[in-house]
Amino acid sequence: MTIANWCVLTACVLPLVTVGLAKVSSAKLPRNAGQYDNNNPREWAKGLSGWQQRANAAQYNGFEAAPLFIAAVLLAQQAHADQGRIDTLALIFVGLRVLYVAAYLMNLGAIRSTLWMGGVAVSVALFAMA
Repeated sequence: MTIANWCVLTACVLPLVTVGLAKVSSAKLPRNAGQYDNNNPREWAKGLSGWQQRANAAQYNGFEAAPLFIAAVLLAQQAHADQGRIDTLALIFVGLRVLYVAAYLMNLGAIRSTLWMGGVAVSVALFAMA
C-alpha cells in the first residue's frame, strides 16, 4: 500500500477522531447535563458549545473535504503519475487537515480558512497530475 493510500485512510478517520474528542470530554457529565447520548447523537450535538461545537463542525468539514482528496489521489495513481509526488502531496494534505482541526478547535478562523484553502489546492494539484 502506498503512502498516499495510507493518507486516504487517515483523511477518512480524522473526522471520527475529531468528534471523538468532544464525545470523550462529555463522558464524566451527567446524561442530562451534556453527556454524549448514543441514542440521540444529533440532539446531543445541538447542545454543544465552545470547542466541542467546533470539533463537531470540524468533523463535518473533514467528511466534506475527503471525497475531493480521495478522487484526486485515485485519479493521479490511475494516470500513473509519479508516486513520490503523489505521496508527498497526500502527506501535505493530511498535515494541513491536522493543522486545520487544531485551528478550528482553537477558534482561529482566518488560519483555519487558509489551511482549508491549502488542502483544496493540494487536491487540485493531485488532479492536475492525472
